[in-house]
Amino acid sequence: MSFARLSPIARRPYATLSGLSQTARPWAEKLSAEWKGTHATGGNTKNYIGGEFVESKATVWHDVVDPSTQTVLTRVPETTTTEFEQAVDAASQAYKTWSRQSVLSRQRFAIELQNQIRQNAGALAASIVLEQGKTLADAHGDVLRGLQVVETAIGITSTLLGDKIEVSKDMDTEVRKVPLGVCASIAPFNFPAMIPLWTIPMAAVTGNTLVLKPSERDPGAAMIIAELCERSGLPAGVVNVVHGTASTVNAICDHPAIKAISFVGGDRAGRHIYERGTSNGKRVQANMGAKNHAVLMSDANKNLALNSIIGAAFGGKAFFSYTFRKSELCPSAAGQRCMAISVVVLVGTAQSWLPELIERARKLQVNGGFENGADFGPLISPSAKSRVERLISSATEEGGRIHLDGRRITVPGYPNGNFIGPTIIEATTTMQCYHEEIFGPVLTVVSADTLDDALDIINANHYGNGAAIFTQSGATARKFETEVNVGQIGVNVPIPVPLPMFAWSGNKGSVLGDIGFYGKSGINFYTQNKTTTSLWRAEDAVGNRASVNMPTLN
Repeated sequence: MSFARLSPIARRPYATLSGLSQTARPWAEKLSAEWKGTHATGGNTKNYIGGEFVESKATVWHDVVDPSTQTVLTRVPETTTTEFEQAVDAASQAYKTWSRQSVLSRQRFAIELQNQIRQNAGALAASIVLEQGKTLADAHGDVLRGLQVVETAIGITSTLLGDKIEVSKDMDTEVRKVPLGVCASIAPFNFPAMIPLWTIPMAAVTGNTLVLKPSERDPGAAMIIAELCERSGLPAGVVNVVHGTASTVNAICDHPAIKAISFVGGDRAGRHIYERGTSNGKRVQANMGAKNHAVLMSDANKNLALNSIIGAAFGGKAFFSYTFRKSELCPSAAGQRCMAISVVVLVGTAQSWLPELIERARKLQVNGGFENGADFGPLISPSAKSRVERLISSATEEGGRIHLDGRRITVPGYPNGNFIGPTIIEATTTMQCYHEEIFGPVLTVVSADTLDDALDIINANHYGNGAAIFTQSGATARKFETEVNVGQIGVNVPIPVPLPMFAWSGNKGSVLGDIGFYGKSGINFYTQNKTTTSLWRAEDAVGNRASVNMPTLN
């Protein structure tokens, strides 16, 4: 995952709408006309502070560019210090009343928000395609996985229940979950709707207020979500949106009013935010990089295994079948997600399946996100493309073999897009392409003689988000599940992302902080326990009937 750029990108000449494809142009016009905070035809993206979409007075602006054509869609501000303080102050003031709202009132907000997201999923998805480059189907998946967290948050009347017991005669001890205060969320570019929806509903239903900083590369979905929160009856100041890069991130880490930070992104940024935030006394959860392995055993269902691995590395079949309940291959974010399968370990005679794996990957269609039949689209930026190309080249330099090379792909109608085609590299675990998170449509293939060897490879890896195994042996699956050291395990499921009634559970170098995202962990992250022990003696009750008995000294 990525960190915000530390300096503004080079200014580009503003393109006209003619720079967009014919399939993208109507959506850009529609988004610009219908939404207050975002723009896709050259206007500015606004801050959202205290319930108002506010034009920034920033002196530094960043271009948001369609990665398929390099057309400038909007400019996003480097939110000023004054504007940031206004956002935190609005959240602080709103907390005084929002935290005292009944849990039923907060639940009603979540109920209406899920309705608003369903009604406006098309706009959210279109914004993601324009700014991030995903295919339309993948963008809808981005929205859906966020929506599922909203739907789970509706159960707050049950999940926020406390504990109470009579510990002695007439003495009770009660534990309640109470909100923290003002919280912050720093979102990445690769899931511009899902990650804000991991945090906004969980923070709000537990009684907190939130300052959200979306990626400066694709803020449009977050701005639409902010407006949907407003339409859902969320009071002014409960959610605020600011923009920027390192200076805004540091302001979040340093501000004394902010009590907790939720971050999804790259390793360098995650470590910085965790260390700076916790040193300032904040609770921090940071989900960072990954290198997820799929182990392919020779007894696996070959067709299921190969399609699943191709989908999880390039097209995301399992990700979407898990959510949309589709069986066909569905598109993905060109490998730009922290749960993509980026390494396949071929065990024993399964190594002979490599040629068929290559041929299936070769058939994938790379195109603009709005085009019919596209399996995946461009990378987010030219610099991301250059980085992926460099890591592919390193494999040859270190003795690896590139079986399928996507570096020189041409996409008709999109000569300036950040496209890389599906790439398959045969490598060893000592190579740079194995160790580094590539974050592109690249699958690294390594070989192992036995399951034990495959387990050694995975467990020695720095990262621990997830791993999968394909086998028809229950005993093999049990051994893998027991001995593999990652947080999320798939058995014949390539992308084992838990649905939001559970909690995200990556481990090792993929996370910092000990409280996970959403589910029960999400409730715990956004609350703190308050324990009250009280004594109310029954015999001291007033209004008892008068006694006519002779008083005694007993």
